[in-house]
Amino acid sequence: MPERRGRAGLVAVAACLGVWLIGSGSGGAVRPPLPSPAEALSAQTLYPGSIDPLPGSPPLRIRIPSIRVDAPLAGLGLDRDGSLEVPPPARRDLAGWYRDGTTPGATGTAVIAGHVDHASGPAVFYHLGALHRGARVEVVRADGRTAVFTVHAVEVHDADAFPDRRVYGPSPRAELRVITCGGSFSPRTGYQGNVVVFAHLTGAY
Repeated sequence: MPERRGRAGLVAVAACLGVWLIGSGSGGAVRPPLPSPAEALSAQTLYPGSIDPLPGSPPLRIRIPSIRVDAPLAGLGLDRDGSLEVPPPARRDLAGWYRDGTTPGATGTAVIAGHVDHASGPAVFYHLGALHRGARVEVVRADGRTAVFTVHAVEVHDADAFPDRRVYGPSPRAELRVITCGGSFSPRTGYQGNVVVFAHLTGAY
């Protein structure tokens, strides 16, 4: 899941090989779900139930009950070329968060990314594109709190037209982006884009 620096100066996702589909010839493999255009952001998108941001604290785990995700989080930095590191390919159950950015629940836009597939099958965010507005995302933090986010949009974007500023731009709220590879697929080059989940903080316990 190689990634690139966004025009807004933040980290933006580029593309992913889709090693499972390529390895199977993609003929018999079921491709991951993609969001409906009805789930996209619009000028009328609301942020129902938003609460005040929490103090910063590193995240430890992400849970998305509706797609049965319950995964540990690793801190991701930047490679020498400025791209975001990715979780180890062998860890299909692991996701990562951009440790030099906003921590989930704090003011701003936090980023969590993970693989869509693995050499032997689906990985942690394979079903991310099946999420709908109103879905719940929980992030367990090192301070003992669990930040609860509500999804307000789900989109898929080609890598060559990725809306960096809209995805990674600053926010006065506590927001979260959960990202994996997706979009059109080529057996030669893999996935041509990314699925992006937009969520905002609505609770904490």
